[in-house]
Amino acid sequence: MAKNTSVALRNKMIYSIFPRNYTDNGGFNAIKNDLSRIKDLGTDIVWLMPIYPVGQKNRKGSLGSPYAISDYRAINPELGTMSDFVELCNAIHDQGMKVIIDIVYNHTSPDSELLSAHPDWFYHHSDGSLGNRVADWSDIIDLDYQNHDLWQYQIDTLKKWAQYVDGFRCDVAPLVPLDFWLNARESLEEYKPGLIWLAESNDPEFIKHVRDAGFDDLSDSELYQAFDMVYDYDVLDDLHATVAGNRSLGEFSRILQRQDIIYPKNYVKMRFLENHDVPRAADYISGDRALRNMLAFSLFEKGSSLIYAGEEFGNEHTPSLFDKDPVQLSGRYDFSDLIKGMMDLKHGQADLFTKGAYDVVDTNDNVVQLSYKYHNHQIVGYFAIHPFKGTIKVNMENGLYENCLTNSAINVENHELVFDGEPVIIIS
Repeated sequence: MAKNTSVALRNKMIYSIFPRNYTDNGGFNAIKNDLSRIKDLGTDIVWLMPIYPVGQKNRKGSLGSPYAISDYRAINPELGTMSDFVELCNAIHDQGMKVIIDIVYNHTSPDSELLSAHPDWFYHHSDGSLGNRVADWSDIIDLDYQNHDLWQYQIDTLKKWAQYVDGFRCDVAPLVPLDFWLNARESLEEYKPGLIWLAESNDPEFIKHVRDAGFDDLSDSELYQAFDMVYDYDVLDDLHATVAGNRSLGEFSRILQRQDIIYPKNYVKMRFLENHDVPRAADYISGDRALRNMLAFSLFEKGSSLIYAGEEFGNEHTPSLFDKDPVQLSGRYDFSDLIKGMMDLKHGQADLFTKGAYDVVDTNDNVVQLSYKYHNHQIVGYFAIHPFKGTIKVNMENGLYENCLTNSAINVENHELVFDGEPVIIIS
């Protein structure tokens, strides 16, 4: 793992924003006007999805994907000006939060500035045509990192943005050579120490597909050599299968526990129920109580936490990457207080959540128990992955406790408590 990664990242919350689709107005000013509310959720880090100009050639939809970038060093005029961006970064910092931006280094748009200036920096098929190595992404073309002049250009670009931001979320990081990431990390550490590095990892099926095709795709363990945080894609399919009732909670618990063994001791997973590439949580989890349990569970897991803008309101619709499709900061639900309560807890019990011994077990077929122990203190959470009311076994001494989320009394008798269907968190 990156040697200077701090486990303090385990109790940080990231709030992800698609700038073009942030409210009906969109753009940097719309985000700036909402920073107080975002901060009040308990947000530590604001992640801005790509802020760069979008290519015209082979666009998908009316506006094109923000991941089909035509110029790594410019601002998309749809979002505002460079001055507006700097003002937004300053406003985020004034709220006591950090800001990270998307870095998309596997590919560019087919009409990018780089292609015009350096066609030799791009991947070519055997017939000499441009394209992709591993996927049929028609609106982008892959870069070729065999050319080390490209490395320096990309690192210099990172330094340009590091003047204003606190780190980078690196898109499809496993498809870019590990040696490049290690070189970039070392160079940027000298330039601006303490930057945050988040890797979008790949799911197991995709990794196998790429490797079977003869190309490289970095595993999570390889990514941890250069990055502070890695996505939770290695268990996302298992999460979905468990919620759907197609995998037992016992097996899912063992899969989560295994993460604590196979990765470096100071690993940081970014936990999430949704992001811009996968369905909204409210699309595959039904009902207010079920969503509250799953959201509390995700926020309680070992690692940093991601909230995708609109998730706090139970939005079911995943915004289009290719068209104007505003995120509505309202909905059937409002989980803002729950998110704030969970983050207040994580911030207030930092040693337990960042240094504590972590365990995941199923109490029955419906309720999972997550616990952290550090010195003589323990925090335990009980979350219904499937709706459940009834008695569950607990690993606490008999007595009267308090549910930290509701301030209500919890009686443990015969090492059992009555679970009323709502999340329970107890400090002892």
